[in-house]
Amino acid sequence: MASLKKLAGQTVWYGLSNIAAKFLNQLLTPIVTRILNMPSGMADYGRFGILMSYVSFLNVIFTYGMETAYFRFSNKSGDRKKLFETSFSSLLVSSLIFGLALIIFRTPLAKFTGVTLHPEYINWCVYIIAIDTMAVIPFARLRQEERPKKYAFVRVAGIIVNISLTIYFLLWCPSHLSINPADKFAAWYRSYDNTGFMLLANLAASTVTFLLLAKEWISFRFKFDKKLWFELLAYSAPMVLIGLGGMVNETMDRIMLEKLSPVTPQLAEIQVAIYNANYKISIFVTLFINAFRMSAEPFFFSQAEDKNAPKTYARVMKWFVIVLCFAFLSTALFLDVWKLYVGKTYYEGLKVVPILLLANVCLGIYYNLSVWYKLTNKMHYGMYITFFGAAITLLINFTFIPKYGMMACAWATLAAYGSMMIVSYLLGQKYFPVPYNRKKIIAYLVTMLLLFFTEKLVMAMTDKLFIRLATASLLMYGFVRLIAFVEKKELKKMPFVGKLIN
Repeated sequence: MASLKKLAGQTVWYGLSNIAAKFLNQLLTPIVTRILNMPSGMADYGRFGILMSYVSFLNVIFTYGMETAYFRFSNKSGDRKKLFETSFSSLLVSSLIFGLALIIFRTPLAKFTGVTLHPEYINWCVYIIAIDTMAVIPFARLRQEERPKKYAFVRVAGIIVNISLTIYFLLWCPSHLSINPADKFAAWYRSYDNTGFMLLANLAASTVTFLLLAKEWISFRFKFDKKLWFELLAYSAPMVLIGLGGMVNETMDRIMLEKLSPVTPQLAEIQVAIYNANYKISIFVTLFINAFRMSAEPFFFSQAEDKNAPKTYARVMKWFVIVLCFAFLSTALFLDVWKLYVGKTYYEGLKVVPILLLANVCLGIYYNLSVWYKLTNKMHYGMYITFFGAAITLLINFTFIPKYGMMACAWATLAAYGSMMIVSYLLGQKYFPVPYNRKKIIAYLVTMLLLFFTEKLVMAMTDKLFIRLATASLLMYGFVRLIAFVEKKELKKMPFVGKLIN
């Protein structure tokens, strides 16, 4: 129980920081979708989403699994300073090489990504990727040394910079220049579009974040332990392929939606903007997944040698699924409220939200299950599973996007993550058996879906908002009561919650 309390405490901190950061960052979505509510603005937003999808892909290549390798070896290496300097040096050199190569080819890359008139946007994307890459190991050091407060502060500060500058560029500047058209700033401002301004805001946020981590890297000296470096690479190499496959599942849908939609380029970018905005409504599920990953990875490695580790992992999974169910229901049952999160011109995409929420539930369970191949050093299995999911994503999107558009993207995401979850469970039980409480987990997931479909039935029967929200609240209360009844014994042992149960 002590180890679970430690994990819960760290998850709360990482969760709060991620929730705060994501919440602040997600405030941009209702702002941006209301400012950019005309076709040209929506196209800019879609183009930005496409560029950031490519950035996500390149982040995997630039970091090449070094973060996970750092965690793995920090528990084995007696010299953590040497580990930090070797991994940081490696990322520094590779970022310079990869970044320079991309900048040299910025003109053809700009044409390919749809920003032909602004090849400098490719440079800005490269700067964002490189700076974020250099922040990876300092952030990992904070997590390894269990300093979630500093981690939380830095994350939130970067997001605040991003929000402030985005609002400045998209809202304040146009208003100011409409009153002062002769302002000397006007010529510079009018030479870019909204896509560029959102990139600049992200670049500034990445820079501030890295500078706030200065204490973690300022004493760095370029030192390279070849033996350790080869060991790190041997462990992390499969993570590159796993990460790339993961990015196919996570971001390829937006790229393929833009490329395969049988409409004009601008309409395709608008479709991407609508899908991208509604994708972000699944924030509740992804928030906890991200928070859990931040704290669970070092926790799982630290518990690996404990003889009771499998039982601990099983209990973690059960409570993780319960929280995922809460997150799903909090969003799916109250979609009438959550739709206000995006501008009215983006409502067309609300139909994908429940599908994406369920997909993210499957993804969260998969992340929890993936501990088996990390602890047994069978990273190649993680690669195979991810490739399997990526193949499903590509096949479904390629086949059905021309006819079904963004709905094909949503179903492809669910099919990929659901398949990966099932395959990982079956392989994990063979190589690293964990006594998961399958009956309870499946029962909670089935109950979650039954409650959702009940609400869908009510929504089909009436347009009255009060009735729909009242029904959603009753269904949510019913789920809370179910958990309180079934898990009463464990809940009583928990701090604060136990008092409420008693």
